[in-house]
Amino acid sequence: MTGSPRPLLGAAFPLPRLTGTEARAIAELDDVIEAVIAPLADEHDAAGRYPTRAVAALKRSGILKISVPAAFGGLGASHAASLECQVRLAAADSSVAQIFKVHDELVREIFTFCPDELRPRLARAVLDDDVILGLAVAEATSTVAEPLRTTAIAQPDGGYVIDGTKIYTTGAAEADLVAVWALNPAELTPEQPWRALQLNLVPAGAAGMTVHRDWDALGQRATDSGTITFAGVRTDPRWKASEPGRAPLPHSGARFEAGFAACAVGIGIGALRAGVAFVNEHSRPWPAAGVSNAADDLLVQRKAGQLVADLVAAYALVERCGELLDAFERGELGRTALAVPIYAARSAGDRAGLAAAADVMSLLGTRSARSTHRFDRWWRNVRTLSLHDPVEWKHAEIGRHVLTGWDPPPGIYT
Repeated sequence: MTGSPRPLLGAAFPLPRLTGTEARAIAELDDVIEAVIAPLADEHDAAGRYPTRAVAALKRSGILKISVPAAFGGLGASHAASLECQVRLAAADSSVAQIFKVHDELVREIFTFCPDELRPRLARAVLDDDVILGLAVAEATSTVAEPLRTTAIAQPDGGYVIDGTKIYTTGAAEADLVAVWALNPAELTPEQPWRALQLNLVPAGAAGMTVHRDWDALGQRATDSGTITFAGVRTDPRWKASEPGRAPLPHSGARFEAGFAACAVGIGIGALRAGVAFVNEHSRPWPAAGVSNAADDLLVQRKAGQLVADLVAAYALVERCGELLDAFERGELGRTALAVPIYAARSAGDRAGLAAAADVMSLLGTRSARSTHRFDRWWRNVRTLSLHDPVEWKHAEIGRHVLTGWDPPPGIYT
C-alpha cells in the first residue's frame, strides 16, 4: 500500500483532492480492488447474483465506514471521497460500485433524518459490526411518481408492520439491514403527503421478508436487484430510521444523480484499461499503419485519446459534484446551484461512459469480440445504469433553467 490513490489511467486523470485520511482509505480500497474485486468481476457478472466475496472484501477494507459522521466515531468523509470510491469500484466491477453507492448514500441520509437515539446504534453497527445496508424503495406502479403501495402500519410498541412488494432492490439481496421505504397512512395528509413516507431498517432473514433472487438484467447483473416481498414484517422500533417531516432531504435526488455519473465514468475507465492491455498483448496492427505494435498505430492512439479526454472532462465534473454537495450541506449554496451542475455531470458521465464502453473494441480488432474476453460487459453495465432514469430529462431540466430561470424542485429524480 502506498498511502496514495493509484493513477486511474496514466497521468490523464488528475489525482483527487482528498484529506490525508481519505487518501489512505482509498489507497487501501485500491489494494482490495486489485486483489479481490477486479479478479472476480467476470465471474460475478456471469453468475448474475450478489457479489458476496467482493462485498466481504469491502467490509474488511473499512471503506463502508467512511461516511459515518466523525461525531459518532467515523471518518466523516467528504462526498468527493465517496464519489471517488464509486469511480474506482466501477472501473473494476460496477455492480459492486452500485452496492457501495446505495450503502454510502443511505448511511449519510439516515444520520440526517433518523430519530436521535438511532444514530449511536447505527454507528456501532457500521463501525463495529461491519454492517452493509441495501435499499428497497421502488415499486411496479404505472408511473414512478405514484404513491407507494407498500404500507407501514404503526404498532403500539413504536414499530411497524410492513406489507408490500419492492423491485430494483439494489444491495438488499444479502444486506445486513434492508432500508424499506413505505407509506404510513396515519401520517398521510393532502398538504404534506411526504410526511407519510416511513423508513425502517429490517435485518436480513426477518420473518415475512422474502428475497426472490429473480434479477435477470442485461447489465449490472451482480447487483441482484430483484423483487422482495414483505408479508406482515414486524419491525423493531429501535430501527425506525426516519421521523415525519425530516425526510426526504432536498438534495437526495441530486446526490443520487452524482453517484450515477461517477459509476458511468468509472465503467468507461475500466473499459479503456482493459483495452490498453488487449492492444499491447493481442491486437495486430493494420498494415497501412506501418508499425509492428498496434499501440503505435496513430489512429488507435487518436481514438483512445478522444475517449480518454471525454472521460477526463466528465470525471472533473464528478469531482466538482462532490465539492458542491459538501458546500450545500454546509449551507453555502442554494439547491438550484447544486442540482443543475450535477445534472450536467450526469449527462457528461453517461455520454463519456457509453462512448468508451461501446467504442473501445474499435481499438482492439476482431479478436476482442470473442466471448471469452467479455468486453461486452462494460457496455451492458453502463447501458443498464444509464436507463435508471432518463438523462434526456436532465437535458430538458438544464435547458428549462437556462432559458426561463426555472428552479428544479426537490424530488427523487430531480
